[in-house]
Amino acid sequence: MKREGNIRISSENMMPIIKKWLYSDKDIFLREIVANGIDAITKYKKLASMGETSEDEGGYFIKISTDKKAKTLTVEDNGIGMTAEEVENYITQIAFSGASDFLEKYEKAGGDGIIGHFGLGFYSAYMVSENVEIITKSYKDEPAVHWESDGNSTYSIEECDKDSRGTKIIMHIAPEEKEFLEEGTIKGLVKKYCSFMPYNVYVNFKGDGKDEPLNSTLPLYAKAPKDCTEEEYKKFYTDTFMDYNEPIFWVHLNMDYPFKLKGILYFPKVKNKLELERGKVKLYCNQVFIADNIKEVIPEFLMLLNGVIDCPDIPLNVSRSFLQNDRQVQKISKHITKKVADKLSSLYKTDRDKYEKCWEDIANFIKFGCIKDDEFYDKVKDIIIYKDINGKFTSISDLLPKTEETENGDGTDNKPEDHKDKKETKQTTVYYVSDENQQAQYIKLFKDEGLNAILCDNFIDPHFLSYLEYKMPEKVKFVRIDADVDGALKSEGGAEDNGIADIFKKYIGQESVAVKCESLKNTDVPAMIVVDEYMRRYTEMGQFYGMSDGNLNKTLIVNTACPAVAKIKNLDEEKQKFTAEFVYLIALSSFRKLTPEELEKFRKFNMTLLDNYVG
Repeated sequence: MKREGNIRISSENMMPIIKKWLYSDKDIFLREIVANGIDAITKYKKLASMGETSEDEGGYFIKISTDKKAKTLTVEDNGIGMTAEEVENYITQIAFSGASDFLEKYEKAGGDGIIGHFGLGFYSAYMVSENVEIITKSYKDEPAVHWESDGNSTYSIEECDKDSRGTKIIMHIAPEEKEFLEEGTIKGLVKKYCSFMPYNVYVNFKGDGKDEPLNSTLPLYAKAPKDCTEEEYKKFYTDTFMDYNEPIFWVHLNMDYPFKLKGILYFPKVKNKLELERGKVKLYCNQVFIADNIKEVIPEFLMLLNGVIDCPDIPLNVSRSFLQNDRQVQKISKHITKKVADKLSSLYKTDRDKYEKCWEDIANFIKFGCIKDDEFYDKVKDIIIYKDINGKFTSISDLLPKTEETENGDGTDNKPEDHKDKKETKQTTVYYVSDENQQAQYIKLFKDEGLNAILCDNFIDPHFLSYLEYKMPEKVKFVRIDADVDGALKSEGGAEDNGIADIFKKYIGQESVAVKCESLKNTDVPAMIVVDEYMRRYTEMGQFYGMSDGNLNKTLIVNTACPAVAKIKNLDEEKQKFTAEFVYLIALSSFRKLTPEELEKFRKFNMTLLDNYVG
């Protein structure tokens, strides 16, 4: 007997929908309908395991079919099915449906794998449909049911013929949504949302023995790490992210307490070290895709990686504000961070050679992670390394002077009495290089005197060095190699000016360039330019925000130990002017790229020298 009625929607059950069920993508409807079918099968398997029904020997499935002629999209499962009463309860009242009822009833037996809320998920079908039918038969010995509604306040429900157990959802696709009748579109959505669902999902199943499911029912991340091979990890990465560059290494997450969490995070090869390339971390709930890069669950810096994370403790239908304030989610986020830090530390300790080979690819990730998360910094601060100007890897602590022992052999303090409670505040300078080619002259000076500097040529390094100056317990100052003249580069006798500085000041004639004389050990260098570290940082920051033209107040260090410079005071004015300007351009070319005007002037100077030499 056919009956008609009104779909009952009250403010009490509409509010949860408004708060928690806001779809941003229309195509998510397919995920919801398929997830309902997965739930129905999971419930049936649970009942079979408890002896309330028999296991299905034919296997379980989700079959999706398109019919352009009838303009329908159908999703069918062979799960638990519904009685007429259950259809009334879970569909016409838009209740929080069978999932919650089922879990409440079988709480003691466990309800792992139940995903969502059938009534709510079902109504997502109306995002693309102008009419929807349900044909369902319960595992119980009750008649099959046909339900139909155009999405307004009315529906019809009646008995129908259906021999097999399960549910079939028939969506009559709206004219403006006809793309969802294309097999290619549906296969793409299945790949996106249903790649790892636990039961086979087919599109346009033919039954000729050649049908292949579009999903993997046991994804690699669901296995124990000990059961996974290196080849399987690499293949899973390629298949999931369509990246044919092999990942550097990976972190396999696998825990059951205090929350369930499985997944694999991959460190991809860096294509460009001058920028942070955003990766894609896919979040799943019981093998059902939720979204990419949910920052409330996955720390922002980890989104530079590619990966898959499956956490059943995160409900499928939650808002971002809920995730942000949920303590369990915060614990999950911290645990993921810890596991990544542990993996990096383990690699550093057990395979230093591999760690150093990977450093260029992981350096930006680690530095960005430290800046964004102090706890992550605390875990990895001792494994941060740098390549030095000799091509070897070192750490900041290796560059710092070693502190003397403060205890005697018997454990007593050997410091003078008046220094026992005083803390040393001496500042230590660590030099760095930002451009090996441009700063080659300065690097050579350092190497000649046995000094060292670290290479910091990534865009994130200026921010990271400032962060380290703030975080490190030692008072460390990072200074670019062209910001100062280290004392070890100077001769012991000191500089003899003899009016040389005045000559350079007279002919350079730029207010933004100061002149200072020094006697350097290296006599081949006539002059070099330095810029105060913090003035340069301040100017560069102002330039970044459009508050500065980028001009720096430079200091020309004139090397009085250079024979050519020492002779300048004996030259006539014309040659003094030539020499001073030429030496300045030589120093400037080692500091930065010359402008077109400066290059032309430099060319003319060289031609003059060539003419004089040839003549």
